[in-house]
Amino acid sequence: SFDNLFATYEPAAGQSVANLLSRGIVNKDGGPGPRFAEAAQRQATVRDRYSVTPPTGAAFTVLPQPSTNYAKDVPHYALDTRFPADLPNGPFRITRYAPYTAAVGDPVHRFFQMWQQIDGGKKDLFTWVGLTSGEGSRKRDDPLSSTNQGGIAMGFYSMSHGDAPYFRELAQNFAIADNYHQSVMGGTGANFVALSTGYAAVYLSGAKPAVPPSSQIENPDPRVGTDNWYTHSGYRSGSYVACADAMQPGVKTIRDYLATLPYKVFKDGNCAPGSYYLVNNYDTGYGFDGTPKELGSAKFVVPPQVAPNIGTALEKANVSWKWYSGGRIGGAINKDLYCSICDPLTHSTAVMTTLLRRNLQGVDALFRDLDDEQTLPAVSFVIPPNPESGHPAYSTVAALERFVMQLVTKAKANPAIWSKTAILVTTDEGGGYYDSGYVQILDFFGDGTRVPLIAISPFAKRGYVDHTYYDHASLLKFIEHNWRLTVLSEESRDNLPNPEMTAADPYVPANRPAVGDLLNLFRF
Repeated sequence: SFDNLFATYEPAAGQSVANLLSRGIVNKDGGPGPRFAEAAQRQATVRDRYSVTPPTGAAFTVLPQPSTNYAKDVPHYALDTRFPADLPNGPFRITRYAPYTAAVGDPVHRFFQMWQQIDGGKKDLFTWVGLTSGEGSRKRDDPLSSTNQGGIAMGFYSMSHGDAPYFRELAQNFAIADNYHQSVMGGTGANFVALSTGYAAVYLSGAKPAVPPSSQIENPDPRVGTDNWYTHSGYRSGSYVACADAMQPGVKTIRDYLATLPYKVFKDGNCAPGSYYLVNNYDTGYGFDGTPKELGSAKFVVPPQVAPNIGTALEKANVSWKWYSGGRIGGAINKDLYCSICDPLTHSTAVMTTLLRRNLQGVDALFRDLDDEQTLPAVSFVIPPNPESGHPAYSTVAALERFVMQLVTKAKANPAIWSKTAILVTTDEGGGYYDSGYVQILDFFGDGTRVPLIAISPFAKRGYVDHTYYDHASLLKFIEHNWRLTVLSEESRDNLPNPEMTAADPYVPANRPAVGDLLNLFRF
């Protein structure tokens, strides 16, 4: 999340930033600040039916000790003894206890869980949801087992202590946004689909909406006799939801919440009757040769998708583009390096059954293309190899910094390329980490928490902190503005207007729902 990385960032004179330090939640030393209690995590109760705003009770006395879950280089699924068992109830500096280059546990970050974590804007259930929803347990069918989460979601890195030095340098010399958000509540797969289509993937059969196997439909209602242990969820389980049907588990509470908002959400929630939408992570829909993968109750893959996407839109406009993914090696993959759920155009029939699939290449190809402006496409999407992705547990922020530094250094080394380039660095989602920022609910799917965005370019405003409201649709709007493209579809969020931001509340658009186009980060 933004606070996980920029918690103690101090901008240049004349600029302001909304983070844990500026809000007084933490001090510059990373310890509790005068308004620390504003981030206190509370306990709640859900016994009969899933709720996005469950009845809350007492605050935790101390944070539960963080767990390692599957973090590299430490014992798996155990209490992380690097951290004390009596952390104060609120955000804590990770590097007070663990080296900056060390991996830590992976907080839960899935769709229905994040809706609960945000708790109607109070953001006080990150820890409780991690402990109770069942995600992270090695015995998913045993509600008495541990979720291996603890209080890890409340951890942050501290630039005032030297953490993330390269990202701090980039923020000082270029521009950042402190109001940029993941598009979908939850995790990686759905957010990459949103990044490429402005919408969500749908379960299809013969290119038409269909009902997925029951084993693949989400049910966040608590199991009988439990407090919030989801009935049907998990990476090899539920990921689809028919969000136009209030009778479906988990749907009514979200739609009821949308109805309480002081503005009308996009397209009444943006859910078509009879459609089951992917809200979590499933594997690629096609093989690399363009052959669709087999579907079935135990086949956790995305059916071939027919929705317009940014690749096909660029192609239609004769704008060159590529999607570079770490771990792609020619027509094969290195499974340790490749993130299949980060490669959303592999779901697209229009890409995978045509020569457009040649545009899906490896990161090695990117660094070759950067040698010559004639080979580098106009628009590039770049996904680091897994070990350099910054993802909790199997990567680190330090590793992501090294990758970004390598990319920026390579681009700047070629003046012909650098003189007309904008590099936009962000993350697909916040990793399940706590964030103190405002979240604008646009439709049934999100937005979710803030995530970092750094604009690196000779045109970026130096040291600028942009408060305009953005999410991943803003990247689409930026591309569409620059290359004069139309919106992707009737359902895509690039239809939303640019925000009208006011001094009275510089983070909340006056014309909600609205998302910006990133142009305020630059002087073109």
